[in-house]
Amino acid sequence: MSLIRILVVDDFKDWRRQVHSLLQARPEWQVIAEASDGSEAVQKAEDLKPDLILLDIGLPKLNGIEAARRIRQRSPSSKIIFLSQNSDLDFVRAAVGMGALGYVLKTDAGRELLPAVVAVLGGKQYFSTSVKGHQFTDTSAEKAAHRHEVQFYSDEALLLDTFARFIAVALKSGRAAIVVITESHRDGLVSRLKAQGIDVDATTQQGIYIQLDVNKTLSTFMVNDMPDASQFFPVAGGLIEAAAKAARQERYGVVACGECSPVLWAEGKADAAIRLEQLWDEVGKTFGVDILCGYALSSFHGEEDDHVFQSICAEHSAVYSQ
Repeated sequence: MSLIRILVVDDFKDWRRQVHSLLQARPEWQVIAEASDGSEAVQKAEDLKPDLILLDIGLPKLNGIEAARRIRQRSPSSKIIFLSQNSDLDFVRAAVGMGALGYVLKTDAGRELLPAVVAVLGGKQYFSTSVKGHQFTDTSAEKAAHRHEVQFYSDEALLLDTFARFIAVALKSGRAAIVVITESHRDGLVSRLKAQGIDVDATTQQGIYIQLDVNKTLSTFMVNDMPDASQFFPVAGGLIEAAAKAARQERYGVVACGECSPVLWAEGKADAAIRLEQLWDEVGKTFGVDILCGYALSSFHGEEDDHVFQSICAEHSAVYSQ
């Protein structure tokens, strides 16, 4: 019988004891160590190289999202299941974006932890019943380490709500965020971020939240109505490196969202919009940046724009429409 070596990470001793008790149902599953904070989890993962890590999100010293990012670098063969009380789908996406194969709510652990472990050890994803049925990007080790997703929206409030959640989750998990947005959307996004508990002034001053104007940003790399790669990469790379440094991150420490390509499309520059999506995708792969774009559904007009719509979808790892 091959033993499965497990690391259990949670800041509550009683919960670690409960998880240990659940795992005893399978004698081949051996808890080889426990950790009570994120930094300790990273160190033990690096030293012990466990087969499986059960990881909380709300950890002291280093939150579980950031701990998972570092663990993926130092013990890439270790599979990760998040055990959390947080059911917010954006947190689930952030967790999966860091390489986890499973996400189990603590309230569901009694009936779902064991099936989750079986599934993940078999190389499959597993999500608690309350988050099943939602689309999450496949982020197994064989896939790209970044997400490049698109939201097609029917209402501007939906776009701003989506951007605000995306940014807030990143900032609250210790990552930096870059947003390139139109002037008409700027105030609405700021007010929503504040409602999410983000101190926009402080994070801006710290350099971990960078908010830019679409037209001014486009002017830094557009040549003859097309994005120029030789100018785009220094601009985007410089922003990402500055944000990552401010957040004291290495790779995978920055997210970006915006409306540059959508504005180009709205101006009738379809080829430029698609090319810019391709350039952003290259930057995402290079720096491990998660990217979210937002297009108004009203900017597409039936069959005449269908080929452009399909081309834009093809440049993204996940497509959402509301």
